[in-house]
Amino acid sequence: MSDTLMLDVIGRRVEVNGEHGTVRFSGIVPPVAGLWLGVEWDNPERGKHDGSHEGTVYFKCRHPTGGSFIRPNKVNFGVDFLTAVKNRYVLEDGAEGHGEEQIITIGKKPVETVGFDSVIKQQSHLNNLQEISLRNCAVSCAGEKGGIARTCPNITRVDVSKNLLASWDEVIRIADQLENLVVLNLRLEQLILSDTGISSIHFPDAGIGCKTSMFPSLQYLVVNDNRISQWSFINELDKLQSLRALSCLRNPLTEGSKEAQTTRQLIIAKIGQLKTLNKCEILPEERRGAELDYRKAFGNEWKKAGGHQDPEKNRPNEEFLAAHPRYQLLCHTLKIKYPNHLEQKVLEKQLPGSMTVQKVKALLSRLLKVPVSELLLSYESPKMPGREIELGNDLQSLQFYSVENGDCLLVRW
Repeated sequence: MSDTLMLDVIGRRVEVNGEHGTVRFSGIVPPVAGLWLGVEWDNPERGKHDGSHEGTVYFKCRHPTGGSFIRPNKVNFGVDFLTAVKNRYVLEDGAEGHGEEQIITIGKKPVETVGFDSVIKQQSHLNNLQEISLRNCAVSCAGEKGGIARTCPNITRVDVSKNLLASWDEVIRIADQLENLVVLNLRLEQLILSDTGISSIHFPDAGIGCKTSMFPSLQYLVVNDNRISQWSFINELDKLQSLRALSCLRNPLTEGSKEAQTTRQLIIAKIGQLKTLNKCEILPEERRGAELDYRKAFGNEWKKAGGHQDPEKNRPNEEFLAAHPRYQLLCHTLKIKYPNHLEQKVLEKQLPGSMTVQKVKALLSRLLKVPVSELLLSYESPKMPGREIELGNDLQSLQFYSVENGDCLLVRW
C-alpha cells in the first residue's frame, strides 16, 4: 500500500485475524524502517501498549493495553458503501441479488438478468427499490459522493449491520450517497446498525432540547452489539423527530452495573416519543412511572445546578442541561386558577409533560371534590397574551398541547 493511500486511513475500521479496531496513526515509528499503522482495538486485551513507543506518544488509547503497531499488509480494510451495493442488494419483495450479474425482481416477477451498471442506467427498474441490505459486507466508509443518489428514490430501509463503520459520520455520508440527503430525509424509516462498532452519535444542526432536521421519517433504529457506553448517545436520539422504536441490546451502557429495569426506565424518560424499546411496548403507565422516577432521582442535582420551581428563577447550568436535556420538560410548574370560582386558592403544581388531560382531571377531581365529567380545562401562556387554548382531548398529553413551564391552567365546572 502506497504512502498516499496511508494518508486517508486515520479513523478507518480494520480487521486483523478476526479482531476489529480503528486506525489512530499512520507513519514511521523509529528506529524500525517502513510504514506502520497504529490500531486501537475494540478488545483492549488484544493490544500491547497505549499508543506509545520508547517514550514517544504516537496515538492515544482509552486502555493502557488497547493499542498495537501493525504493518499495512497485515490489515484488512473494508470496502466502501457503493462497492458493496454493486455486489449485494435487496428489493422491496425481499429478493436478494449477489455478484455482478443479478436477476432484478419487481413485484415478484423476474424482469431480466443484467449487471448492476446496466441497472443504474435503467432508472425505472430501481424506482421501486425500498430496501438495501449490506450485512457483513465489510463496509467501512461511504465512498465517493454520488453513485445511486438519484437512481433509488424510494429507499425506506438500510441495514449495514456487522460492518466496520469508522463512526457515526460514515452513517451520515451513507445517507448522502443514497439520495443527496433530501429524498432520504423524507423517506428513510428503518436504519439497522448492529455490530458496527459505533460508540457515539451527534446531530450538529440541533442544540440541547431541539429536534434535528436530519432523518425526519426515521421510526425504527437498531444499534445492538455496539460500543455505546455514554448517556449522551441516548440524549441525542431524542432529537430525532419520528423515532418510535429503538433496540440497543448488548452495549456497555445497557449491560453495566445498573439493573436492567432501571436502565430501561432511564432510556424511556430520556426519549420522549419512544413507543417500543428492545421490542417491548412502552405502555402509558410505564412512561409515567419512568418519568416520575427520573424527576425524583435527579431532583436534588437539578436544584444544585440552578433549577427552581419558580419559572423566573429556574436557570439550571449548561452542564446539567447537557446531561439531562429532557428534565426541564418533565418539570412543568403550572399555576392552577378557577375563573368561575375565585374563592378557590390559586395552586402551583409540577405536572409532567407526558401526563394526559384525563389524568390531570382525575387529580383535580380529588383535590376539588368535583366529578371528572364536570371539569373543563384550558390554559393560557405568557407567550400568547389574551389567548386561551382548550384542552379538549382527554387522551392527549400536556406536551401535545405545548403546555410549558410557567403557563396557567384554567379549570371550570
